[in-house]
Formats: sequence, structure tokens, C-alpha cells
Amino acid sequence: MTDQDYMRRAIELAKKGEGWCHPNPMVGAVIVKEGRIIGEGWHERCGELHAERNAFASLKESAEGATIYVTLEPCCHYGKQPPCVLAIIENKIARVVIGSRDPNPLVSGKGAAWLRSEGILVEEDFLREECDRLNPVFFHYITKKTPYVIMKYAMTADGKIATKTGASKWITGEASRQKVQELRHACMGIMAGIGTVIADDPMLNCRMKNGRSPIRIICDSSLRISMDSRIVKTAKEYETIVVCAAKFLPEGEIGPETSDVNETETRKIEFSAKIADEKDMLRKCVMLNEAGLKVLNIPKKNGRGVDLKALMPVLGGKNIDSILLEGGGTLNESALEADIVSEVRTFVAPKIFGGAAKTPVEGAGVEEPAQAKVMKLVNVEKIGEDLMITYRM
Repeated sequence: MTDQDYMRRAIELAKKGEGWCHPNPMVGAVIVKEGRIIGEGWHERCGELHAERNAFASLKESAEGATIYVTLEPCCHYGKQPPCVLAIIENKIARVVIGSRDPNPLVSGKGAAWLRSEGILVEEDFLREECDRLNPVFFHYITKKTPYVIMKYAMTADGKIATKTGASKWITGEASRQKVQELRHACMGIMAGIGTVIADDPMLNCRMKNGRSPIRIICDSSLRISMDSRIVKTAKEYETIVVCAAKFLPEGEIGPETSDVNETETRKIEFSAKIADEKDMLRKCVMLNEAGLKVLNIPKKNGRGVDLKALMPVLGGKNIDSILLEGGGTLNESALEADIVSEVRTFVAPKIFGGAAKTPVEGAGVEEPAQAKVMKLVNVEKIGEDLMITYRM
């Protein structure tokens, strides 16, 4: 086997951590001595051992003089785990082959420099492009402090997401629907608009065997969500956040401890026909809290609706590093307008609906082709009879 083979094995191992190690990166490590793999590991879950330490834990013989292939620069700081650099030094590794460079300021370049200071041979940027493809989410999150947002939709060959009557089940085949479950497992959060919740009463959980369900985030500016919806009824089973946009309530999380303050603020508002609605909204916050949901208030500065741009750093502060956007055309248009979308996954079915049915992105649209949102084609994959097209913004 060659250096490339060993690094590709490390990449294969890293992928085993998908969906489980958020908000940490996916990392794989392979230890080779005298032409034999003597240790392997990957970062299995956030808070647990990193890839390198898992690889050392698997050893059945000494790693002295061996080479370790690792898909990301080894960490050199104390977090939930001690530095992997120390483990490499303690195990007397002679050579370290690194794929991706770590953009985390706590690590960037420092891990490799520490190893070199100990006399260890370090080779960087080995199969870097392949290794970088493992962690677009981590690279975005660690540098921007906001979630990596994937806008997903299924459409017909003529660009429709439903028939003229609004029927949408099912546009794509079973294989594509299974792929969507894998995406839900891979992303830390899933976001939908209240229109989708009212129309479809979805669960928004992951139905993949041994999968992890994402945190459900519902954009609901006026808190129209029904207490009888499946989202509310299962909130104690699946973490759920409802995001509203009320100018008369404090911004941020509206919890039981703020209810008295909110009631006081409500009394200050000059009497109008809206006041009952405002008090009802406050009571709805309390009801949702009691049902197990968190309520965030993120109003737009100028206009109605949830400020998606302002919402992203709030969610990032809650360690939500990635969001699968599964809303309808209205939420998709808002997300693109707010410039929060990092990637687009388009599932195209070999069907034609015709007519004036809904499209993936609603709104007024642009006036000239030059005003279009421009994307870069990353991949086209055949899934069953459908196509999955991946773009980056």
C-alpha cells in the first residue's frame, strides 16, 4: 500500500463520525509501521477521544518509529480532551502525514510546529483537497461562528415542488427519500417555516436506522404553531426551537423566567386592538415552554418576519454548526435573500407537472439574468431514478 492508500483509509474512517461529532470535525487516523497498519481510529462523538487517541488505543504493539496519517492537523490545546500532539509525542511517532490544515485559531499551524519542535517529520497538505471535502461544515462554523446552511428541495424536471392542487407526496423515489434521512442525520439542525408545519404537520426527525435526529427549528413569526401539531407533541422527545418575531417582546430566548418582564412590557403598550393578540402571544410562549419547546424572538429591524441573518449567530452560539433547510418556497426565498445559504441540494425527479404550480423559490424574483444568485456545481449523483445535484453558493 502507498501513502495515498493509507490517507484514503483515514478518510474512510473519518466518515464514520458523520452526524455524531458536531460541532467538532470528522477526523480519521491510521498508524503504519513497517508497511503494516497497526492502529486505526476516528473521532466518534463530541466530547470523546479524538481520532489519533482512538488509533493509539487500538494498538497491539508499540508505535515507536511509525507513521501516523491523519486527515486534519492534530490539536495542540486542552478542550474536552488533552492535545493529540502529546499522544503522538508520547508514542514516539517518527512521521506525521497531515491532510487538511485546521482553521481553528487555537490549532492553526501550532500543532504541526509543536511536532516539528520535537524532531518529528511532518508532511502537510497530503491529499488536502480530498480531506477538505470531509469538513466544509466545520471550516465554515469555526471561522464564521454561524451554521452551515444546506437548502434542500425536491422538484420535477420542469421545476415544480407540488401539483396545482398543492399535492407533493411523492415527487422523488424511495432512494432519494432515504438520502434525505441521511442528510437529516448529518446536520445538527433542521429548519422549516410555519407554512410547511401547518400544511404537512411533519415530524422533521431522522427515520434512518441508528440515525440521530436534528434539532428542529421552526420559523413562526406570529407563533401560529398548533399545540396539537406533531412538532409540539413530540418536543420532549426531540429538541425543538420556535423562532418568532415580536417587536414588543425582548429579543432572544423567551423562557418562564422572563414572563413577568414580558407582561410588564405588554402593559406599557398604548391600548389598541392588537393588545389582546400580544398578550395571547406571551401566553403562547409560556404554553410552548411547558410543552418542552424553546422560544426565540428575533424580529426584523425593518419589516415583518424573522430576521434570519440575525438568527444565525444566535444558533451558532448554541453550538448548532449546520442546518438542513427543509422549508417551502417562501422560506427558501427568505434564506437566499438573507444570504445565509452555503449549499444547495436539488433532487430532480423524471416527472413533469406543468402549469403554474409552486416552485422551490417563491418571491418576486429577479428582473434580469445578471441579478441571479450564482452557484458553483459541485457534484451530480444518480439516486435511483432521480438526480441529486449539489451546488455551493
